[in-house]
Amino acid sequence: MDMAVEKVDTLVVGAGQAGIAASEHLSNHGISHVVLERDRIAEKWRSARWDSLVANGPAWHDRFPNRTFDDPDHDTFVGKEAVADYFVDYVEQIKAPVRCGVEVKRATRLKTGGGFQVETSAGAFEARHIVAATGAFQIPVTPDLVPKTQSLMQIHSNDYRNPEQLPRGAVMVVGAGSSGAQIAEELMDAGRQVYLSVGPHDRPPRSYRGRDFCWWLGVLGKWDMQTPGPGTEHVTIAVSGAKGGRTVDFRRFAAGGMQLVGRTEKYEDGKLHFAGDLVQNVANGDANHVALLDEADAYIARHGLDLPLNPEERAHWPEPECMKSPLDSLDLASAGVTSIIWATGFSVDYSWLEADTFDARGAPVHVRGVSKEPGVYFLGLPWQSRRGSSFIWGVWHDAKFIADQIAIQHCYQAYEPSTISAHIPTIEERKEA
Repeated sequence: MDMAVEKVDTLVVGAGQAGIAASEHLSNHGISHVVLERDRIAEKWRSARWDSLVANGPAWHDRFPNRTFDDPDHDTFVGKEAVADYFVDYVEQIKAPVRCGVEVKRATRLKTGGGFQVETSAGAFEARHIVAATGAFQIPVTPDLVPKTQSLMQIHSNDYRNPEQLPRGAVMVVGAGSSGAQIAEELMDAGRQVYLSVGPHDRPPRSYRGRDFCWWLGVLGKWDMQTPGPGTEHVTIAVSGAKGGRTVDFRRFAAGGMQLVGRTEKYEDGKLHFAGDLVQNVANGDANHVALLDEADAYIARHGLDLPLNPEERAHWPEPECMKSPLDSLDLASAGVTSIIWATGFSVDYSWLEADTFDARGAPVHVRGVSKEPGVYFLGLPWQSRRGSSFIWGVWHDAKFIADQIAIQHCYQAYEPSTISAHIPTIEERKEA
């Protein structure tokens, strides 16, 4: 006997920060909805992050507007478990209709009546709207460069937990965004010889003149940038809240014994080969760093703020030998490298959603999360509406926009023509009048 189909106005897929924010705003509009999560609430904060991870923004910034963190120090960088607990508590606070342990397998458009048929591990749903709130960090991307061998452990940063997890020996970290930089520094501090492959990146100050970089990006209007600059769509940001938060500085890493190399290009005969772009990549990161400091100084002068000077943020560590004579290749065995960590990002997976709104790469085609396919919305994507979209507070505002669009559609769908037709006078009637 077939199970009954559950009908709901809006089905939200994913109960991370995006799905929870969507639920809050849908509830504010009185829109019936269900949030389906295949694991636990905010699961990726718990099980897809390394042990020592903290939020990259301070507690006063990386939160939803209607709830603070329990830690009274609002400048602290909250640990991953506390972030996950925050979202569990938030679900309870807003009474979000979250159902955990339910996997969405397939969503197709109904042949009649509009809306979608959604097949899940807990039965079938019919929904007028779907909000895909699974975000951008779904499938770890590992380049198919180095053959799998027993003598060399290869894992994605998604699977890294702590230094003890790795075999003894040197470690190659490929990718120097926030994840790669933080993992590389943790391994170096644990006494490992680390090789870090550095690609193009932005390198903001952790803080400057008594204000966190999140504050500076806010007052300078940079969180509201709506598109990345030309050629910077794939430039990562190297920033960290670890150890209380301090600026990521690759020259400082090198001074501590880390070996910097350029962007990883290929593998041949036991050797990794690197592009000759290390010096330029570090220089571009430095330029990005200094530009923000200059803008901050100008802002302080213009507004007459009394903020302490911070000259050490402009100081340069000495040019390390690895930048004076960059390696163009590394023999992994000779260097004692026994593990590679690929901090090389993620791709999306919307294979469950059968809709005409994806490009050739499988990425969603949308404007601020509103897709080409009527009734389908996306949430939690980088640059979804602005630079801040990938932050916790940013996704909350994106979710409000999406819920507003669904509410607007409700207004149109509720329209009924008046039963009383207004009489429009003819020309003759006007003349007689």
